[in-house]
Amino acid sequence: MIFKITKSRFGNFLKILAAAIVLGLGGLWMVHRARAQAPVSAGLTTLPTAGVAKVTREDLSKQVTIAAEFRPYVEVSLHAKVSGYVSKMNVDFGDKVKAGQLMATIEVPELQAELDNAQATKQKAEADYTNAHLIYTRLLSVNKDHPNLVAQQDLDTAQANDLTTTAAIAAAKANVEKYQTLVSYTQITAPFDGVVTHRYADPGTLIQGGTSSGGQALPLVRVSDNYRLRLDFPVTVDYVNDVHLGDPVEVRMDSSNGKTFTGTIARFTHDVDENTRTMITEIEVPNPNLELMPGMYATVVLKVEKHLQTLAVPTEAVAGEKTHTVYVVNRNNQIEERAVKLGLETADKYEVLSGLDEGDLVVIGNRSGFQAGQKVEPKLIQLSMRNEN
Repeated sequence: MIFKITKSRFGNFLKILAAAIVLGLGGLWMVHRARAQAPVSAGLTTLPTAGVAKVTREDLSKQVTIAAEFRPYVEVSLHAKVSGYVSKMNVDFGDKVKAGQLMATIEVPELQAELDNAQATKQKAEADYTNAHLIYTRLLSVNKDHPNLVAQQDLDTAQANDLTTTAAIAAAKANVEKYQTLVSYTQITAPFDGVVTHRYADPGTLIQGGTSSGGQALPLVRVSDNYRLRLDFPVTVDYVNDVHLGDPVEVRMDSSNGKTFTGTIARFTHDVDENTRTMITEIEVPNPNLELMPGMYATVVLKVEKHLQTLAVPTEAVAGEKTHTVYVVNRNNQIEERAVKLGLETADKYEVLSGLDEGDLVVIGNRSGFQAGQKVEPKLIQLSMRNEN
């Protein structure tokens, strides 16, 4: 039989042949690639990697957070010591004052008159003394040069006058000083550097002397030393033995800026309140720019139950509720399951009382992929770096 090959059939044949060649070349390339990769895969390790951490000695402590409140280091309401009318008010609330600065003046007209009268009495007493002393010294001199010339009664009288006028001067001086002091009380000055936090009186207000008995005298102003603040917080009776002078304490501001700083315990009451079962503890906080204000709240982070240089293990390395165990990678890179006895628990660490030694490698993270006796490749993980990330 004779086949006749047409032009169209010949074209189809060429297309089929080209496709077969392409497929063949692709298969050869895949086989070559598989052979090339086989030796590399065979050389890789098959040991699983286990993240581990070292058992170390650390200072561990529990942290308790306590609400705290700022208050002025010193605060006082200033009263007048004499009664009178306010003639001048030199400050208003919010003003900053320096120690000794004049803040208000009390007008007491009769007080100045009494001072003038006392000074006049003192001047007269001094003149009387000068005259009496001169007479006495002259008679004494004549009696010395010419005995029995001056009658003894005259000499005694002159001496009595001298002593009387001397006493009168002392009384007059004391009276003048008294009224000078009372006049100085009409000047109300700042007792320390601070801020005027309240103004109670205006010019023309009648002010009663703060030392007078009966009734409550109206103060003129209230001044607070806000350049240094007291931060008070109550420590429960369970932790009072963990409070020591000079211990560092973290302070977290409750305001929106979230500022955090470290203070030191300055004082505590040494007394537990019977009603609240707490002991007031205090930190001194410098406030030179008056950024903080009395009445603001903060949170104090107090470290209690301090255990120094104790064995510590990450909390995530410990499993179990009643019986606690850890996975330890031994020197042969094999996993051992060990029972451990735990002590103090902190936010991220356990105190280890028994079952581990310093330097042991413990598996951290998910333990479900490992089992006792399994060989692993330990990889030391720095927990602090991991937490930062």
